[in-house]
Amino acid sequence: MPQGWDVRAAAENGSGLHGRSSALSLVWRAVASGSWAAVIVGCSGSEVAGPSGTAPWFRDIVAESGVSFLHANGHGERYLMPENVTGGGALFDMDDDGDLDLYLVQGGNASDPGSNDLPNELYENLGDGTFRLLPDSGTGDSGYGMGAACADYDNDGDTDLYVTNLGPNVLYRNDGGGQFTDVTAAAGVGDDGWGTSTAFLDIDRDGDLDLYVCNYLVWSLAVEQDCRNGRGVLDFCGPGVYQAPARDAIYRNNGDGSFSDVSVEAGLGQSFGNGLGLGCTDFNGDGWVDVFIANDLTLDQLWMNQGDGTFVDEAVFMGCAVDENGVAKAGMGVAVADVDLDGDQDLIVCNLKTETDSFYLNQGDFFTDSTAQFGLGLVSRTFTRFGMGWADFDNDGALDLYQANGRVKQEDRPWSDASDDPYAEPNVLFRGRTGGFTEVMPRGGTKQASVANSRAAVFGDIDNDGGIDVVVVNQNGPPTLLRNIRAGRGHWAMFRVVNRHGSDAVGAQLRMRVADRWIIRDVQPAYSFQASNDPRVHIGLGDRTTIDEVVVVWPDGQRESMGSFEAGSVHRIQRRNP
Repeated sequence: MPQGWDVRAAAENGSGLHGRSSALSLVWRAVASGSWAAVIVGCSGSEVAGPSGTAPWFRDIVAESGVSFLHANGHGERYLMPENVTGGGALFDMDDDGDLDLYLVQGGNASDPGSNDLPNELYENLGDGTFRLLPDSGTGDSGYGMGAACADYDNDGDTDLYVTNLGPNVLYRNDGGGQFTDVTAAAGVGDDGWGTSTAFLDIDRDGDLDLYVCNYLVWSLAVEQDCRNGRGVLDFCGPGVYQAPARDAIYRNNGDGSFSDVSVEAGLGQSFGNGLGLGCTDFNGDGWVDVFIANDLTLDQLWMNQGDGTFVDEAVFMGCAVDENGVAKAGMGVAVADVDLDGDQDLIVCNLKTETDSFYLNQGDFFTDSTAQFGLGLVSRTFTRFGMGWADFDNDGALDLYQANGRVKQEDRPWSDASDDPYAEPNVLFRGRTGGFTEVMPRGGTKQASVANSRAAVFGDIDNDGGIDVVVVNQNGPPTLLRNIRAGRGHWAMFRVVNRHGSDAVGAQLRMRVADRWIIRDVQPAYSFQASNDPRVHIGLGDRTTIDEVVVVWPDGQRESMGSFEAGSVHRIQRRNP
């Protein structure tokens, strides 16, 4: 069996250790390259978790890709808080031709969001590693942009697009042929708060997709403050200065192209937060989709679906509202996956510099903060992380972790680089291994470190070669388009899971048996930070060439066995049962 299948080993070696409350000791040492390695010493012995790899895993192809987008956060004399957050994107198959198209969300002028003359941009994937700008697609929203979500909300077989802004959000209906129509007013989803990450999901299992919108702060230019950083110079304020956390929004799909705002009756008025990232899945296995929200310096929320149209925030009760020390961190991006292969979904939240990631291992009825145990301590706290995701980049059967970084305050940087942006930081890549993660060198998996002020990280296979690629949205510059060039990748398979309408079955779950292991993956593009990712399910197989059995659990709870599948292809699975 390929190395990396059983990442539970360290958690189940009899030590019962996790976090500060354990006997686990961490001895950190700097290495010459500027990275850090952890010597993890437990009751059963020791394991060195240092930097791994020498050859690059990715190559930035943006210069040759045809993508000419340049992000602008619009910063002028004042440091306006929205300028610190803007930068989102999406990978989705807008024309149903089998490859991923690219949508990039623009910033603009935060002091006058409606005056932006820099539109969002949609690029068609030409299938040969290049993209073509579609300036007349109808998706060039000129609001002060944040993030995006992609799914077929009207069940017509085309993938639609929702964009969050500082100010009114926008819903674009896909009319086919690369054309979209702004249907925000008719649909009733033009939330005019400060939207960030967002997701389509079926909260009531009625067969059409509802909409969740994270809202960050109740903010206007009139309440902006002048703040100073640790060096005493003017800089961006933190969210605590405003004391104005916002309520998120849930829109229920009425099935006729319109939505109803059910936020209050759903229970979201019970607790507010500074929402930035989200992850949607069935965390407790009751068949109903739940929503985790990463909040910035307020308690994270875990909205558990009660199955009757209401949600209850159980984050405190289940152990994922704060870290192991009881601290509410500066939550940014979120990723959700079954990392330890025990059949339930774990989650990770990335945070501000000096704060570690928060990796919460799902124990069924509660979560344990297993960040240190899995080797995500010192390296993660070195940077301010925004977009991130778990993906098996080397197809060895273990999930790897990529994080896009960028500062929120100007500070001295403990590394040298060619960037003159005081907020720029290198991105980082961790390889999944037995019991945890190891940082990959060169840093970020590229020959030369990618150093920018990064926000969204968007994940998907843009060239359908079985290697997951990454698009990183950088403030005040071009995106980074990372093509996966990892040498010696293992076998793989990918599944496009579609409903009876022929559109991506968001919320469905694939259960795949490989030898004596069951691996579960969700059809859920909404994760990372202000991003919509490839909805297809990807699995690395190592040296195996067959998935012995695939079972789909559809969003309404019905199960359907699809048989076995060979490696090396993108397979289409469509619902047959009513």
